[in-house]
Amino acid sequence: MYIVGGKFLTMSGEPILDGILHIVDGKIDAIGEKGKVAYNPRPGERVLEISDGIIMPGIIEAHCHMGITEEKKGMEGDDCNETVNPVTPWLRAVDAINSMDAAFHDAVRAGITAAMIGPGSSNVVGGQFALLKTCGRRVDELVVKAPAAMKVAFGENPKVNYSGQGRSPATRMAIAGLLREELWSAVGYLRAKEKAERDGTDFQPDFKKECWIPVLKGEIPLKAHVHRVDDIFTAIRIAKEFDLKMTLDHCSEGHLVAEELAREGYPAIVGPDLTSRSKIEVQNVAFKTIGVLQREGLLCAITTDHPVSLIQSLPLCAGLAVKAGLPLEEGYRAITINPAIICGVADRMGSLEVGKDADIAIYDGNPMEVFTRTLYTIIDGCIVYDHEKGCDHERHCFLSNS
Repeated sequence: MYIVGGKFLTMSGEPILDGILHIVDGKIDAIGEKGKVAYNPRPGERVLEISDGIIMPGIIEAHCHMGITEEKKGMEGDDCNETVNPVTPWLRAVDAINSMDAAFHDAVRAGITAAMIGPGSSNVVGGQFALLKTCGRRVDELVVKAPAAMKVAFGENPKVNYSGQGRSPATRMAIAGLLREELWSAVGYLRAKEKAERDGTDFQPDFKKECWIPVLKGEIPLKAHVHRVDDIFTAIRIAKEFDLKMTLDHCSEGHLVAEELAREGYPAIVGPDLTSRSKIEVQNVAFKTIGVLQREGLLCAITTDHPVSLIQSLPLCAGLAVKAGLPLEEGYRAITINPAIICGVADRMGSLEVGKDADIAIYDGNPMEVFTRTLYTIIDGCIVYDHEKGCDHERHCFLSNS
């Protein structure tokens, strides 16, 4: 497939005006200005002529609960929180994500080609996130990275859930204490396993501890639900104690301590800002937060936290952040290459570069503006949304009822 004309926002360099992009076997084979890229369509090869549009990497949602908290299905479709045990690291999001959730279709229509999906924040340790493509019926075929992060939560949510049950954690001290206890146990397990391997002795694997090994080895991060300043710094304190990678998810009061967070260097996934201030810990939610953090040099992405804000509003959230002070180019980066880097998949997506997955969104204007339409969404080189035809049944996506 060729994409010809338009403005290419590569996220890896300067924009390419009136360019050409060639896709072969689901990967980007070539990209550049007209005249500098070979243009030889084979008989029957699809050519998209984009005379006055924007071609950019597919948008990436860095934190959501799409398909695990399904729309309009109540308890029957809510598998987000196992609210009977505050520490459940062995739970895997892939076992609960329903790709038939209508939110996947809404994501595709908005040009969102990948999403980080996982458990909620009712537990101190909720379980393992997965990074998925957004179009298809079998979750196993959509997985890009699983596990991709380990969810931990600080603040109101674990307190409200478990103090209401008359059990720990009822305080922030207990949340931190339970997490430390679990991590201490996991470190001991890993040391014992490594010693047994060195000594050539038998070792009995523990399913509930094996899930911590990629976290302790730095292969995946803790994904920390933190809104308030004190919770942010508690998360950082614990991550430093155990020498762990971590992302600061929500980071709602991050703008109040931006200089300190920049010195610490943990990436921030900011939002959801397009929602009500429904809890005490989100009283300082503001679209300006990501701009303040970005100016201090922090690597940041934007989240809808779907279904808290709807998944299709992600590019609009970026636009509102730009309105509140985030530079326009950084608005694009906050929904493309930055989440790809933060989620550990920048080798495959997030920018238009040769060799990367052909996950591409094409718009008739700036996607951060409310009247802009998605013209095409392409995943793995397949057109999964066409503004004239709806979604492509060959990729098993839904057709819109609207």
